[in-house]
Amino acid sequence: MHNVISDEVRKDFRKFAFLVWQHINLPEPTPLQYDIAYYLQHGPKKICIEAFRGVGKSFITSAYVCWELLNDPQKKILVVSASKNRADNFTTFTLQLIREMPLLQHLAPRAEQRASRVEFDVGPATADQSPSVRSVGITSQIAGSRADIIVSDDVEVLNNSATVDMREKLIERTKEYSAVLKPLPEAKIIYLGTPQTEDSIYNKLPETFEVRIWPAQIPTQAEFEAYGDKLAPYVRKMIGKLPPGSPTDPRRFSASELAERRAEYGAAGFALQFMLNTSLSDTERYPLKIRDMIVMDVAPDRAPMKVDWLPDYKREVKELPNLAMQGDRFYFPAGHSDTFHDFQGCVMSIDPSGRGKDETGYCIIKMLNGYLYVVACGGLMGGYDTSTLVQLAKLAEKHKVNYVIYEANFGDGMFGALFKPVLARYHPCSVEEVKHSIQKERRIIDTLEPVLNRHRLVFDRMVIEEDYRTAQQYDADNKFAKTLIYQLTRICYDKGALKHDDRLDALAIAVAYWTERMGVDDAKGIAEERQRLLDQELEGFVSGITGRTGGRGNRWFSLKGR
Repeated sequence: MHNVISDEVRKDFRKFAFLVWQHINLPEPTPLQYDIAYYLQHGPKKICIEAFRGVGKSFITSAYVCWELLNDPQKKILVVSASKNRADNFTTFTLQLIREMPLLQHLAPRAEQRASRVEFDVGPATADQSPSVRSVGITSQIAGSRADIIVSDDVEVLNNSATVDMREKLIERTKEYSAVLKPLPEAKIIYLGTPQTEDSIYNKLPETFEVRIWPAQIPTQAEFEAYGDKLAPYVRKMIGKLPPGSPTDPRRFSASELAERRAEYGAAGFALQFMLNTSLSDTERYPLKIRDMIVMDVAPDRAPMKVDWLPDYKREVKELPNLAMQGDRFYFPAGHSDTFHDFQGCVMSIDPSGRGKDETGYCIIKMLNGYLYVVACGGLMGGYDTSTLVQLAKLAEKHKVNYVIYEANFGDGMFGALFKPVLARYHPCSVEEVKHSIQKERRIIDTLEPVLNRHRLVFDRMVIEEDYRTAQQYDADNKFAKTLIYQLTRICYDKGALKHDDRLDALAIAVAYWTERMGVDDAKGIAEERQRLLDQELEGFVSGITGRTGGRGNRWFSLKGR
């Protein structure tokens, strides 16, 4: 009987997976997990499995490695992950299964063989420079051993793929796989992944790879078209039988659990982590682009009356961390007028922290001749505590703020009542509460898009640097999502589109304040400023000759408009 079972197990990985689940006291694998298992065994030699977070794709693949060694103990397997610790965990679990499962115990390393969580041999393997299983991080030295199977397990995480440069470096590292893989017909490369950005490296695999996607929900028609031929046939067969949005694996995540995940991750994060949909970066869906803003060094008190925008590659600001989407870049101005003037005003907006992991977002914008100069924008942990209020007051003092506006929050004016006396000690100025009744995402986009499209939003370069730096204090799941630039380029009209929006909301509040005051023609403004300076010079000239101060009654000075 044992031999019959062994023969069945050797021929069908799904049967082996059932025994593994049984051994570790788990319920039988779900139909979707069985489908992934079948694809691991029967798919082509170069595959990419994209499956929703929590489906257990790494767990299944670890069992698959054991099954491959059960069938051929001479095989060499390399496991690569984003971090060495994660790769080592994969190897450790694999070795643990070999030592504990009766069916696999004959594969346990002998006393003289390698047997660590980094690399190990299986008992029947002949002596070789390469271990049976080896784990490395994607940034480690991959070359140095040969492999029949490479398991690239979640090499893309937000920590190493948030910016364009990071993704390019990651792709270069994965190209080293070809130097390790044995030139055999049966040699395999298996990518396991969940996209972290819309510009995922899994979208850039060579055409020799077959990508298969298992989303957490049955896709809508629009989502279905976006997947193309990558959608797993198992999920494709569900379309029409169940309504869109139904769980594809209800034993893993019910409809209510997926709704909780959507609320936790935001619409955009849920689309990536659970729907594996990376096609959402079109212009209509995400309308705000950093290419439409202008980046420059902004002086504390003065600025040019006109700033020219031109997104030319020669003007790209390459030294700034770029968390925008593919192809979106920061640009220096093409030039500016030779006429400078003092800023016409400075406003500070505050989005007080709610509960949970929210920040208190703030933004300070100075205005001149219809141009909005963002001189500070960020987030502070805390909301109504004295430390946060003092930091905000000192920022207002530093930038000589004329007016403070804050968004109404849970406290019904409580923030203003607490902030006003603190502000009065450092920088007395007007404080006002603003309330909003329309959907937040629509309000933010409708406020910022016209200003960006007219290229009237100018960012001090230091603001972008500080925005990135201050967000690095958070954990891996939040340190990019907390940044203003990430929020600005990921917001769409979907309710709950962003996991965090504190800094972006503060920017929108400040821009909205100035929008009503931006009906200024920059050329007219420059002409008026030049005339003012000319009048000032003429007044001085006349005073020097006549000893009198020019004014409206002085015909030598009344030249304005001629």
